Amino acid sequence: MSNDILVVAELKDGQLKKSAHELLSVARKLAGELGGKAHAAVLGAGASGAAGELAEWGAESVLAGEAPAGALAAVRALAGAVASKQPRAVLFGVSAFSRDVAARLAARAGGALASDAIGLKAEGGGLQVVRPVCAGRAILTANHAGPGPLVATLRANSFEIAKPAAPGAGTVEALEVTAAEADLRVSVKEFVATKSERPELTEASIVVSGGRSLGSAEHFKVIYALADAMGAAAGASRAAVDAGYAPHAMQVGQTGKTVSPALYVACGISGAIQHLAGMRTSKYIVAINKDPNATIFKLADFGIVGDLFEVCPALAAEVKKLRG
Repeated sequence: MSNDILVVAELKDGQLKKSAHELLSVARKLAGELGGKAHAAVLGAGASGAAGELAEWGAESVLAGEAPAGALAAVRALAGAVASKQPRAVLFGVSAFSRDVAARLAARAGGALASDAIGLKAEGGGLQVVRPVCAGRAILTANHAGPGPLVATLRANSFEIAKPAAPGAGTVEALEVTAAEADLRVSVKEFVATKSERPELTEASIVVSGGRSLGSAEHFKVIYALADAMGAAAGASRAAVDAGYAPHAMQVGQTGKTVSPALYVACGISGAIQHLAGMRTSKYIVAINKDPNATIFKLADFGIVGDLFEVCPALAAEVKKLRG
């Protein structure tokens, strides 16, 4: 096993996701501490075209493969990348893809899995991982020294993003993507994506979320208006989603998506533990609720006690003035 770090970069519509920059920033730092190099693997249509950008962010080599036929084929391809580079760690962003692939890859490579990490560093000749446990109510620090690689999924916006002073070599190597018959138990027939000008929820630096107290899907336009004024992603609590006020893709929480933005604005959200599990690592939390005893205020950095239907439009108007 080398002291190199392998990043698995993801594409969306042929373009690298923001998480690739964050992952390579972490990989370069770790590789520097260990005396190794940062490498990247990327799968999907247009993978080879992403090599230049991955090099700009510090990848010494890029293993590129065309679109795999499902998660199991992706695992097979990435196992080949691990065998080639023998990395100390393999880093993914937290996503639907990594949930399908990371644990399988760890098992196939004889390594260990650390999911949803918010801290990662070299320590005592091995790697130290920090991750939330017990629905975010406790933070676990664990050490990994081998023998296989550490496979970790990193929570978005939890690590500093820093472009290197000089790019990596970016040497492109073909990554063979083949599918055995056993890999084809599930096939993807079609992707149906909703069109939105807002940032992706899990990668956004600002998130504005609404709860059940919005009262209807029509009233959720208050949340969308504030999010658009702030250039933010829009989220929702499970209660709001279950009531049909917002689609499941917007759900933040233990059974939804986990976010860690620089700013999280919770509008009419009481603060149930299931919701807090999905956003409590946000750097700053603003709560808007007319109940002064709402649990969310215990976690919030700033609180506004008031009617969200009055506060949110006023806040959106002020933000628009500040942004010109």
